[in-house]
Amino acid sequence: MKRALLPFLFVLGACVATTRDDAPTRAAVSDSTLPPMKIFAVPQPVGPTRSNRDMARDFLDLAFTMESGRTLSAMTRFEEPITVRVTGAAPVSLAPDLKRLLSRLRREAGIDIRQTGDSAASITIEAVSRDRIRKSLPQAACFVAPNVSSLAEYHRARRGATTDWGLLTRRDKLAIFVPSDSSPQDLRDCLHEELAQALGPLNDLYRLPDSVFNDDNAHAVLTGFDMLILRAYYDPALANGMDRRDVARRLPAIFARINPAGDRVSPETLAETPRAWIDAIQTALGPGAGPGERRRSAATALRIAQRAGWSDHRLGFSHYAYGRLMQSYDADEAHKHFLLADRALRLAGGPESPHRLYVATQLAAHAVSAGRGKEALSRVTPLLPVAAKLENATLLSTLMLLRAEALELEGRTAEAEQVRLDSLGWARYGFGSDWAVRAKLREIAALSPLKGRY
Repeated sequence: MKRALLPFLFVLGACVATTRDDAPTRAAVSDSTLPPMKIFAVPQPVGPTRSNRDMARDFLDLAFTMESGRTLSAMTRFEEPITVRVTGAAPVSLAPDLKRLLSRLRREAGIDIRQTGDSAASITIEAVSRDRIRKSLPQAACFVAPNVSSLAEYHRARRGATTDWGLLTRRDKLAIFVPSDSSPQDLRDCLHEELAQALGPLNDLYRLPDSVFNDDNAHAVLTGFDMLILRAYYDPALANGMDRRDVARRLPAIFARINPAGDRVSPETLAETPRAWIDAIQTALGPGAGPGERRRSAATALRIAQRAGWSDHRLGFSHYAYGRLMQSYDADEAHKHFLLADRALRLAGGPESPHRLYVATQLAAHAVSAGRGKEALSRVTPLLPVAAKLENATLLSTLMLLRAEALELEGRTAEAEQVRLDSLGWARYGFGSDWAVRAKLREIAALSPLKGRY
């Protein structure tokens, strides 16, 4: 199981035709120092609002199918207690982020899990370079494998029965491989997704709007939905070896006990995501395809969504993906689809949808580049608390930098300077290295028509 490399989530990216490396900015930051990195200290998860019938359906589809479409005959999980150790070249940000994650798993999912230095730990998190991860799985940012404790051990066993998830009868030993040379946020996101799949379900479902168990990678950290799924996964009423029918019989009572509010909600029963749409999205947004093939695949995904009559987040996502791939080809067409994506996501997911935040960066960037400061402010300002609540520093810092440019367009220069300065601590967590932070500053500064005066 892996966290995929999907470039469509890189914030902004192609929001202007050209971005000069030497684009001037009045908020010049010293080459020798940036503000201290900021972190999200207090989790703010929101519990799921769907019905327990939908929760049970989601649980079964997550637990008994793999991302490839392969079905699993039996559920597997750890026998508690679970221990976690860290090896390799672990960056300094890993320890506090892992500590917070383990605390959440104990508190919200009720899982008995703790960190250890013992080499016999249930789960080993090995920090290695991105190059080593991609040599193992070219499309992965990070991944988890069963019955091994190191990447070297994985390479020796990767083509045999040892690392075949479908042959497991229980989980005793797993390894998670995370990038030691990525930004703190990328590393943390890998910890959340891969540890969740090491503990529980192995599948990802595009129909889930509020979960890291989704290949769109929109959510950065485990959500309230995810914690409820994991709580159910380790409920005493379930056990290793149970098949789908056995688990299905027990789930109504489990969810009624751990999520009583869900029994009072009517089910939505979102349509399944067809393989044709998944394949089109993965071609459009994953590595390997050329620009023309990407655009054609994004158009195919959008047609499938429209013909299916979807009104959920997948329709907005389809418009967004198409817009991203049209930006350098037809900017007006791209902007039209960003507007359509925003409308679809507002109707489907409400203001706390992370998908809306990605769309907002594009719409705000367009407004800034056109000199429409008020419009940019109206798009960005209400979403800043949402980005913070979702613990996405990449989005939060980008939205703050866009807000700074919009404030300058409105003549509020001092306020703009303060917002820009405040954004840099989050940018250091989201983008990592100083050069990456400064590159983002230059990219967004280049949007503003005012910068041509300097």
